[in-house]
Amino acid sequence: MERSIQDIARLSGATSRTLRHYGDIGLLEPSRIGVNGYRYYDDDALVRLQRILLLRELGLGLPAIADLLAGDREQADALERHLRWLRLEKDRLDRQIGSVEATIRRMRGGEELMAEEMFDGFDHTQYRQEVEERWGTEAYASGDRWWRSLTAAEKAKFREDQKSVQADYLAAIAAGASVESEEVLAITRRHYDWLVVGWQGRRPTPEQFVGMGDLYVADERFGAKYGGLEGATFVRNAMAAFAERNL
Repeated sequence: MERSIQDIARLSGATSRTLRHYGDIGLLEPSRIGVNGYRYYDDDALVRLQRILLLRELGLGLPAIADLLAGDREQADALERHLRWLRLEKDRLDRQIGSVEATIRRMRGGEELMAEEMFDGFDHTQYRQEVEERWGTEAYASGDRWWRSLTAAEKAKFREDQKSVQADYLAAIAAGASVESEEVLAITRRHYDWLVVGWQGRRPTPEQFVGMGDLYVADERFGAKYGGLEGATFVRNAMAAFAERNL
């Protein structure tokens, strides 16, 4: 079954102009162009568009998405990875919704606010236990104080830098790059520099940087951002290779 570009725009929320742009850059080509110049899309194109929109939600740019899609031949397997990430995100958002609903309910009922409820799902502290076990309570407390001291704009930039590194790791994974290649080492350099910012100028030692990579592999929430354990292992190995060569 084929659908017109107008139907796809209505169903997906992407504009016709965006869909034509995706076609022009080879990211989402129509299955057929009619004699009237209208573009039509079959089921395979719809699956590809779904994946494009999901990857955009992850913050990836169009070149990185193109590289990822070129490296994935089994669309069902790729969607399984996306689904795992979406379920983790759904759980986090459900917890946030519940915490805000509880706050509203208590405020309107004149009840005492419960801090334990209010911040469930707002998980900038999600790695607290691991950080404290590896580097001590003061290391976590210092980072937490720093994060709370940032302005909204500073927090947004910090997150954007992280997403940029994540997107380039994903592109490298899809391209089958070696963790010891200059391309991946350059990405890992940015990853290290991003951590230095988060550590308020302190530079992680080789052991600390490699240990952070081990933590990524151990936490499935991180692995979900890279398609699972294989992706997280690639990042961990890249961090280890960088530490050995540069730290």
